[in-house]
Amino acid sequence: MRYTIIALAAATVLGGVAAPRPANATGTAVVTQHSGSVKTYTNVTVRLAREELALTTSDGVGTLVIAKAACEKVGALVKCLPYDATLFQHGEKRQIVLTSGSVWLNPTTSMQSLPDSSAQVKPHGVLIAITSKAGTFVSFNGTVDRIQK
Repeated sequence: MRYTIIALAAATVLGGVAAPRPANATGTAVVTQHSGSVKTYTNVTVRLAREELALTTSDGVGTLVIAKAACEKVGALVKCLPYDATLFQHGEKRQIVLTSGSVWLNPTTSMQSLPDSSAQVKPHGVLIAITSKAGTFVSFNGTVDRIQK
């Protein structure tokens, strides 16, 4: 079943109570280019609003927006398979073709294990792992910290 990212965020943060308020999270993103170069970004903000999930670097220079995803509840977690992304950087907008990836959200107040994995998602955690057609891999690990009106 397809849900919008904002509906998913509201359910995640508010325990299933729908509300049109964006949620924010902070965490660390790692970008690995096809060439092998790796860049780590700390204090990355995730914004869940307007049917989008946006990762923004702490300096505000780059924002990756995931606007569409197919989502479903998997046990206590919510899993989304993104299929559309746009990179806003240095005043330019570039469409990113995604070949694979997932977004995991933990709406609970306890650690949750990913299915068939030893990895765990923190309480109110967000895990993102996506790969572009160009071979760039982006991962993010963070925690929802507040809801903005």
